[in-house]
Amino acid sequence: MKGLHDPAKAPVEETARAKVNLALHVTGRRADGYHMLDSLVSFAEDGDELTFRTAEADSLRLSGPFARSLSLGQENLEDNLVIRARDGLRAVLDQHGLPSSPVAITLEKNLPVAAGIGGGSADAAATLRGLLRLWQAELPAEALAALALSLGADVPMCLHALPLRAQGIGEAITPVALPSFPMVLLNPLMPVSTPEIFRRLERRDNAPMVELPDAPDAEAWRAVFPQLRNDLQPPAEALVPEIAEACGLLRESLAVFAGMSGSGATCFGLYDSEQAALKAALALSAYRPQWYVLLTRTVAHEHEQGDGA
Repeated sequence: MKGLHDPAKAPVEETARAKVNLALHVTGRRADGYHMLDSLVSFAEDGDELTFRTAEADSLRLSGPFARSLSLGQENLEDNLVIRARDGLRAVLDQHGLPSSPVAITLEKNLPVAAGIGGGSADAAATLRGLLRLWQAELPAEALAALALSLGADVPMCLHALPLRAQGIGEAITPVALPSFPMVLLNPLMPVSTPEIFRRLERRDNAPMVELPDAPDAEAWRAVFPQLRNDLQPPAEALVPEIAEACGLLRESLAVFAGMSGSGATCFGLYDSEQAALKAALALSAYRPQWYVLLTRTVAHEHEQGDGA
């Protein structure tokens, strides 16, 4: 009988979807220094790609256009979120008396690193999903949620990769009925210092988001978009003027809603049609050939997915 170490077992593939903040309102600051946020989070259909294979020994191989942005030197292994997710999951499975085999992981790094789109958190979440499939293991939901949170504040939301509203310091998560929109991501590939952006915030007691639509009605969502904002965008634009240019180019390309994701420097544009998004992506790629451009879609909310939309 073939078991966990069967080398002929089919590899498992997972997509680490880009996490895009369509809105990020900074509403306060706790005594411990953590900022209070109110954020509308969506996920792209595209992202990094991870492959998991049973092997004689653990390994991690990097490929893709942004692989060089990551270092696998010995001093960085403990900080690598894919390795931390693998080792953390193995430890939790061991606590529950469940076996795990050595695994060869390939990470195709398609997303820019430290770009405000949750690449590392998405990679960690995809590692948890992929290894649970490869090892044919099931964990209690509470144990998996605790492990995800131990890896980072954004990992739990990336684990499900569905549109949501995140409040508090990011721990209060509510699903939202956001429909799927064609989307273009644009990044000038300039480094942005998240601590410096927060330091430059003029106010930390901004208004929270307005009430969001409770149905996947694209027209209702388009009416709400103008009332949403990213409070980190003004200080980010002051540090990296190319962010303002990127958002301006997306608006000029007829995006119905454009802004900066997270602390930057990735910006997004949502479009009314696939044709409009494709036209924008082609034009932006030609106008700024050295910038990162991704043509994709936002992931639909759960019920819309179930309806086959």
